[in-house]
Amino acid sequence: MKKPTAKIREEIARLQEKLKEAETRDAERIGRIAIRAGLGEIEIEEADLLSAFEEIASRFRGDTKPAPGRKPATTPPNGAGEAAGQSAEA
Repeated sequence: MKKPTAKIREEIARLQEKLKEAETRDAERIGRIAIRAGLGEIEIEEADLLSAFEEIASRFRGDTKPAPGRKPATTPPNGAGEAAGQSAEA
């Protein structure tokens, strides 16, 4: 039996709201962990931080290569490359 279009739209809206809530919970959790690790106290480009997070995610997933469309970080997560005079390309 077919669902009416209106019911499908309602279900999609409900699922989008649930997804938004789940993403907010995840963001808050990761944010708290990042702050505890001291990331809130250092200046780091968003692209460098994203790249470092992608490396961490792939390590825990067991991936051996970066996610498609993403380039690997060019500096260590602690920013040591910039301190040594190297600059990361965003």
